Amino acid sequence: MSKNLICLVLLLAFCMVSSVQAVNIIWVSGFYDDNGDGDPDDQAWVDMLEAKGYTVDYTPGWEDLDDDKITALNAADLIIISRNSDSAAYTDGDEIAQWNSITTPIIQSSTHLTRNSRWLWFNTATLPTLSDVVVDISAAGHPIFSGVSSPVQITDGVVGPSSFADIAGVGAGNGTLLAKVTDDVVWIVEWEAGVEYYQGSGQIAGGSRMFFAAGTQESSPDIGRGEYNLTPDGEKVFLNAVRYMIGGSKLVKAGNPVPADGSIYADTWVNLSWSPGESAASHDVYLGDNFNDVNNGTEGTFLGNQAATFIIAGFPGFSYPDGLIPGTTYYWRIDEVNDTDPNSPWKGDVWSFSIPPKTAYSPVPTDTAESIDLNAKISWTAGFGAKLSTVYFGDNFDDVNNATVGLPQGTTSYNPGPLELAKTYYWRVDSFDGFTTHKGNVWSFTTEGAVGSPEPAKGAVDVTQTPVLTWVPGVLAASHQVYFGSDADAVKNADTSSPEYKGTKNLGAESYDAGSLEWNTTYYWRIDEANNANADSPWKGNIWSFTTANFLVVDDMESYNDINEGEPGSNRIYLAWIDGFDNPATNGSVVGNANAPFAEQTIVHGGLQSMPMSYDNAVGKSEATLSLTSSRDWTINGINTLTIWFRGSAANAAEPMYVVLNGNAVVTNDNPDAARIASWTQWNIDLTRFADQGVNLANVNSITLGFGNRSNPVAGGAGMIYFDDIRLYALEPATP
Repeated sequence: MSKNLICLVLLLAFCMVSSVQAVNIIWVSGFYDDNGDGDPDDQAWVDMLEAKGYTVDYTPGWEDLDDDKITALNAADLIIISRNSDSAAYTDGDEIAQWNSITTPIIQSSTHLTRNSRWLWFNTATLPTLSDVVVDISAAGHPIFSGVSSPVQITDGVVGPSSFADIAGVGAGNGTLLAKVTDDVVWIVEWEAGVEYYQGSGQIAGGSRMFFAAGTQESSPDIGRGEYNLTPDGEKVFLNAVRYMIGGSKLVKAGNPVPADGSIYADTWVNLSWSPGESAASHDVYLGDNFNDVNNGTEGTFLGNQAATFIIAGFPGFSYPDGLIPGTTYYWRIDEVNDTDPNSPWKGDVWSFSIPPKTAYSPVPTDTAESIDLNAKISWTAGFGAKLSTVYFGDNFDDVNNATVGLPQGTTSYNPGPLELAKTYYWRVDSFDGFTTHKGNVWSFTTEGAVGSPEPAKGAVDVTQTPVLTWVPGVLAASHQVYFGSDADAVKNADTSSPEYKGTKNLGAESYDAGSLEWNTTYYWRIDEANNANADSPWKGNIWSFTTANFLVVDDMESYNDINEGEPGSNRIYLAWIDGFDNPATNGSVVGNANAPFAEQTIVHGGLQSMPMSYDNAVGKSEATLSLTSSRDWTINGINTLTIWFRGSAANAAEPMYVVLNGNAVVTNDNPDAARIASWTQWNIDLTRFADQGVNLANVNSITLGFGNRSNPVAGGAGMIYFDDIRLYALEPATP
């Protein structure tokens, strides 16, 4: 079955750092994966922005502009052109003039698009590729350089080089040079709206523009196209540029915390410092060991108002005079204050740093790791102030936990020698700081060949109440003994005479149907390998756990795969959700991506997959239907709410969104622009709205998702939307 997926608009819904107003940012990317790691090469840029508190969404499809896409571009607050692009793909027909006439501010990181053969921002075709670039700041007072000083290294050559623009003999045209690598090679240039990029360009900036060279120049086979390659200082400038372009020149919140947010800080006193917001006259300082207390400004966390941009803690005469406590995470916040400004104070972000514990930490392999190599060495980070470490190692928890005699060592690694196949080992590291020995935790790992790959995964939450447990067999097993229950200790200590023992499964039958479980309950299970031909049998397995959901799953999109149709185990998403592909004259929907993976694996709400669905209401309506074989009783446990998560795009046509039960009971979303919402949105529906239309909620046999007027189809527009996490709740969940 061939699929033609219509790829439309992406809006990056940023929560602007210097304003309470929501910001829509479009990230333009070609989604190339030149480094072959399975993700778009510029994915780390999105990850970085999300880590800074932004909400980032991006979708391919900007290579061919149309009226709807141009409208969406002009409606956004900022556009970022990623280096992950093919510059020739954005120059067809009138596209050069169309892109340049966009009124929304643009940050351009694709150097190739700035050439005089592309968008004509620079009168040059020379693009030097450089690594470990150190630049001179030409406009030191510009707000994007807050927190850095000239000269500054902005790219990390270990990751890969970037391409820059060589403007020898032609200069920056009508743009303002903000930073340069040399007199002839530029890093950052900006243009005001309404100016010609350079004399003779013929292209006018429809809005404010900034060239910001960033992202790697691809180089086979390891360096991708547009990979994240900024140094910490380069990142500061990039984030400042984003804020500057979407919010004007003022950066009102404190930034650039020292110690860095989330860092490990190995001392019992600290000098906290920060870069002030540009409107700040003074600073309210909050510090504590509880995130919520600091975030809420609870009494005891406020240290006072001050003019200085640093403060000492953990030293006599200052807060925490007895010193910061090892093993503790501290949180701090700086609110910027200016009594002459009605917007003051500006509440700051909550930052954190952690004092390492006096016990050893960060074990390698990680605690409870599985499938460890038989020749593995173990290592750790010594406890705070530790001079010596003593290692205890064995295959019995109690022996390792109770051990008292060992050989101290000055290094933080240990070679236990060749390990046995399919075996669990325990180890402990005690740290001696010259005065006291600090007993470490007992860690464990299991070597390769043991039972593994549990499903549900270890520690999984929101698991269906009717799970079938599966695992990968151990290499020594002829059969597997199954233990299951809601008491961790009982499962851990159970044997074949215990009620937790659920029987033996032959090799090739690695699954156990746990039946109908309680809601919102944690269960534990263990799989022991058995082989009567081996005197060491059985081999006791690890304890795994999962927690059932406090809701009923209708479809979380996680079960679908790309196995060829007709082959055993095939479960393609478009064969479950029946769309209009085979009946396009009356149904304009197409479920699934055009090529594998057919379920969406990048734009997801929860888990690993969502359902992509394109709609084209030129035929009047578009819908897809799932026939239910389980979860058909929608009356159990007091269920009263159907919840559907969806995400659209600002470029989508504003078609009514509806859901249908049992083929006839229709409920339409109250928001006529729901399909145009570019962030994940929760749609809650009271089940009485279906019951009032005659649906027997104890026997729901199908659910349909669609767009248009189902009872009176009228020709309309098209778009792309994603659905995920269709659930039933006993109480309506709060909307985020």
